[in-house]
Amino acid sequence: MSTTERKSLVESIKDKGKNLEAEMSFFDHLEVLRWHLVRSVIAICIFAGLSFTFYDFVFNEIIMGPKSLNFWTYRMMCLVGNKFNIDGFCVEHIPFNIINTELAGQFMLQINSCLLMSLLLGFPYILFEIWLFIKPALTDIERRSARGFVFYATLLFVLGVLFGYYVVVPLSVNFLANISLSIEITNQITIDSYLSTIATLSLGCGIVFLLPILIFILSKLGIMTPEFMRASRRYATVIILVVAAIITPTADVITMLTVATPMFLLYEISILVSAKVKKQKLAQEKNNI
Repeated sequence: MSTTERKSLVESIKDKGKNLEAEMSFFDHLEVLRWHLVRSVIAICIFAGLSFTFYDFVFNEIIMGPKSLNFWTYRMMCLVGNKFNIDGFCVEHIPFNIINTELAGQFMLQINSCLLMSLLLGFPYILFEIWLFIKPALTDIERRSARGFVFYATLLFVLGVLFGYYVVVPLSVNFLANISLSIEITNQITIDSYLSTIATLSLGCGIVFLLPILIFILSKLGIMTPEFMRASRRYATVIILVVAAIITPTADVITMLTVATPMFLLYEISILVSAKVKKQKLAQEKNNI
């Protein structure tokens, strides 16, 4: 065997070894991901079981809460209306009945609502599993800069859900229920429509409140800069209003602006987050020089 053939054989063996090592690394990552997914599913099942155990409270106090005149938001609206003599601000009647039109409707309501509650309660743990999966791929500097990711993401999501549930949902329910085109029309709302409205508004606001986290990630990747965000304020305003109109299923301008206002604040906070990331990058580059 010639020297050239021997070198070619050695190189091919090395390449084969590298490929095998890469394949093993890929399957090892799949195995790690599988266990993260398994633990997340187990956590969701546990929270679903807890929701099922305390379903009377979940249904009567949480799901049916925005339909009750004793709901916290309606009581605060009445206090403000009475104190400042604002006519029509106090909610005195929510004219609609909830009905079930399917044989398995109430059974599926219990299943779906328990799953929704488990996703809400398990969101911090799911974020924690995501962090554990991506953490080994980060450098020490990236780990330090991303410290508190789970805490801040959970905090923003919870604030968004609470804002959606206690502000957007009751305003939307009150507005839609009191629209009357004719006395001949009676509002008979299916339980699926009612549950989907509450879930969409609450979860939608929770996801929207994660905007600073998204901007932080994009800024770390160099995709987003504070200069670009400041220059794009007018376009961001239009996008925020469109998103607020999509989230709120009402034609009420006040409700839409109520949703849009915290989104404007989140956008400004996101600019500060992006500016801080840029400042850290510049400081790091100076230290490396």
